[in-house]
Order: sequence, then C-alpha cells, then structure tokens
Amino acid sequence: MAEPDELDTEATGPEDPALAEVRERAQRAIADADNARKRAERTAAERVAAERRRVAAAWLPVLDNLDLALRHAGADPEAIVQGVAQVRDQAVDVLARLGFGPVGAVGETFDPARHEAAEAVAEPEVPPGTIVRVIRPGYGGDTLLLRPAVVAVARAGTTAAGSDGPETDREADGG
Repeated sequence: MAEPDELDTEATGPEDPALAEVRERAQRAIADADNARKRAERTAAERVAAERRRVAAAWLPVLDNLDLALRHAGADPEAIVQGVAQVRDQAVDVLARLGFGPVGAVGETFDPARHEAAEAVAEPEVPPGTIVRVIRPGYGGDTLLLRPAVVAVARAGTTAAGSDGPETDREADGG
C-alpha cells in the first residue's frame, strides 16, 4: 500500500465537480478579460489611426494651395499676397472644422484662461481689461485650448493726457 505522502503526489481520483467548474469559470473569465483588453487596444489604435487620417486629409487642400502658390512665386506680388491670405483663411477654416476656432479678438474682455497678456497699454477710450490688439491669435474650442491668444490689454488708471505713462514715472524718479 502507498504511503500518505505518495498519495498526495499521484492522481487521487476524480476532482470535485464544483471545484472543477469554479476553476474552469475562473480560467474563462481571465481569458475573456485578456481578449477584451486586446480588443479595446486594437479598437483604440484603429480610432487613433482613423482620426490621424481624417486630420491629415483635412490639411491636404491647404498643402496643395501652398504648392500652387510656390509654383507661381514669380507672378504679380499682389496676387501672391492675395493667394497666401486665401490659404491662411483655408487653414483657419480647417482648424475650425476640427473644433478649434480662433481665440482672442479686439474688443473682447481679457480672460486669463484663454488669453496671455503681453502688454498693458494706455487706451483712454477703452474700458480696462479689454483686448486692444492681438499679437498672436489663439485657437481652441469650448473645452480645449490649443494655445492661448497673446494680446495687448487696456490698463486701468489712464487719462487722455497720459499723465500716468512711463515718462511721468521717470520724471518722478529724477531721471
């Protein structure tokens, strides 16, 4: 007869059916989870690739028009400027169709979440905090900002005579 330790290492007979079912279900669940993860990764990669193709295709007409402008570089300078302006408008339109319209316009109220103030200027006829010049336009949508607009903003405390300008400050310092 076999010793008790030998029985543990050899086949001891049929496995409990309930335990076998639990083991099989666990193995299936693990395999299903792994397959779902792989499917999700494939789907995400396919979506990214499709979106990249869509964005690139949206830019192709802009590239075509820039190539056309370069081929006609020796033409009338006014026509070239007009063509470049049209290509720029086309590029802005592509960004807008992708959900990223222009941000920052003269007359808007300064918003630090969407604008970057590069200058504070004396503009007596304009309320303080109003954008008076766009230095570099920003682009974004309602919830996502690609980049903020760089702007000049009207500052508070200005008078028509400009008595609080830099010259006044220098005179008060003695120099």
